[in-house]
Amino acid sequence: MGIHRGHRAHPFERLAEWLIFGVSFSTIGVVFLIFLFVGKEALPVALERQNSALIREVIPPSDIDKLSSAELQQYLELTPKQFAEMDRETLQMLMEIRVEANDEIPAHIREDKDATLNTATWRHMVLPHQWSGYEQPEYIWQPVGSIHKYNIVPLIVGTLKTTVVGLLFAVPLALGAAIYVSQLASQRVKEWVKPGIELLSGIPSVVMGMFALVVMATFLQKVFGYEVRLNAFVAGIALGMAVIPLVFSIAEDALTSVPRSYSQAALALGASKWQATYQVVLPSALPGVFAAVVLGFGRAIGETMIVLLVCSASVMSWSLFDSARSITTTIAAEMAEAVAGGTHYRILFLLGALLFAATFITNLIGDLVIHHFKGRLEGKK
Repeated sequence: MGIHRGHRAHPFERLAEWLIFGVSFSTIGVVFLIFLFVGKEALPVALERQNSALIREVIPPSDIDKLSSAELQQYLELTPKQFAEMDRETLQMLMEIRVEANDEIPAHIREDKDATLNTATWRHMVLPHQWSGYEQPEYIWQPVGSIHKYNIVPLIVGTLKTTVVGLLFAVPLALGAAIYVSQLASQRVKEWVKPGIELLSGIPSVVMGMFALVVMATFLQKVFGYEVRLNAFVAGIALGMAVIPLVFSIAEDALTSVPRSYSQAALALGASKWQATYQVVLPSALPGVFAAVVLGFGRAIGETMIVLLVCSASVMSWSLFDSARSITTTIAAEMAEAVAGGTHYRILFLLGALLFAATFITNLIGDLVIHHFKGRLEGKK
């Protein structure tokens, strides 16, 4: 008995369809909730509602009745839920604690002009400021000490340095290997080279970071002769080694999926293998190759352990041979030390939100470019 097309689905098939739909929908929901949670925790800093000033205005506890509920909640930096759960005596006790904490501040800190600054504002997070003891305005990330400094520019620069070095190292090697394996290598060589490169993806990031810390850093310092042994250049090279397998696998699949008839037609017209590869096959696989580079960028910018082990000093310098600290390593290294609900805690969530926004915009632009390439290949543009 033949199988009729379009037959009604059996109950088991329907159940499987609903199960797959439910898993997919729940996954999207969980991702959305994660983004919502990160945004909620970062919102007070983003809206400049968090005050990190060491010396603040103090209101005597006896004046509690002179303040409105909104003013008292803002003064004590409480959420609406926390404020609603507290009675008058608890609120007055919090005001007394604020007064006592202000009285305990040492005299030399009171004389510091930066002690009254709210360093958790966008002005101090993205622009240089001339801090006490510095001769000129500086970008400083220093969430410890008497005066906390939360300038995020050194972290953004450090992220860009390690990511760009990693991509400049990984993309040419990965694409070159993908072109060689898919178009030029013999079947016997391909059987050895392809699994060997893809095997790199199985090496844990912490192992790659330890190798870079112990072996690669010393070797590169001897070769290039720079002073700082652990720097953004070493971190970028180690990062590139972690990115190579991903870019190679996707680019090789894209190049292999190009119909053989394309290269065979070019060879029949007198082109060499190299000419057929870079004039016919590579342009045809350009959307897939570009997608590999975009995914490699996402892998590089989100890597934590390699950069954390190799270099973790937040130095504001554009030199590749100075130390650097990325956004991801900052979150990983400092989240456990941050007080929940505090300024440092919320700024780390703000960094996570900024990182998500950067990767989202990059992927969106990459998707538009890929569709543009596909449209050109299909003759639609």
